[in-house]
Amino acid sequence: MVDILINGIVILCLVSGVILFAGGGVGILRMPDFYSRLHPAGKLDTLGIMLMIFGLAVHNIDVHHLSLGDILVSVKMMLIAGFVFHSSPTATHAIVDAGIQAGMRPWKKVEDRRD
Repeated sequence: MVDILINGIVILCLVSGVILFAGGGVGILRMPDFYSRLHPAGKLDTLGIMLMIFGLAVHNIDVHHLSLGDILVSVKMMLIAGFVFHSSPTATHAIVDAGIQAGMRPWKKVEDRRD
């Protein structure tokens, strides 16, 4: 029974992570300018990788043959997820700041004036 629950959590996390990565890729392709493209990259990729790493960390722990090595590997995976959680938004902010410093203008919608 526990194996079914753990496998369900793992599958849910991995599928959700893949969906978020795909949404981030579509957002990057569909957005009109530099600043808009960074938004899905910063948000969806961060959450997607956190869900996928959490799913892999849960999958790594075998409840029937629990060992210290498996626990340490899962802890390391969670530390990596924490590092990504803190560094990805910071890097996105730094890239946006560099774009502003370089003089990149945000995209503005041109209104269609047909009289």
